[in-house]
Amino acid sequence: MLWARILADLVVVIHAAFIAFVVFGLGAILLGLALRWEWVRNFWFRVAHLVAIGLVAAQALCRVICPLTILENHLRRLAGQETYPGAFIGYWAHRLIFFQAKPWVFTVAYCTFGLVVLLAFLIGPPRWPGRRSGQKIGKGWQLADGG
Repeated sequence: MLWARILADLVVVIHAAFIAFVVFGLGAILLGLALRWEWVRNFWFRVAHLVAIGLVAAQALCRVICPLTILENHLRRLAGQETYPGAFIGYWAHRLIFFQAKPWVFTVAYCTFGLVVLLAFLIGPPRWPGRRSGQKIGKGWQLADGG
């Protein structure tokens, strides 16, 4: 079924984009904090980034295979194609760099990465929505809307 193959390929693209968001997002956050780029303190970007790696770490801790991997494998079976065993990251890490590791290694890596993201969130917190850079809240301080 051609439609299933196309959808499976689309799922891979979405999966890769998700991974790129998590990995390159942290790089951008750390670099941006060091270089004082204001956009890396965007509240919604930072929360989405933290939630993304949080979901990955939680799935790994619960030994749950990523839903995108399950969906892709289902679509590949419908298309009459071969599927791959295990987790998406493990499979592609093996395919791209011939890296082999037990599943617990990936769980530790995901959780460590998640802790680094959380640490960056705490050390360089995001700007709350509705506030401009440098504005404070409290007695005698102004909100971005002048209130």
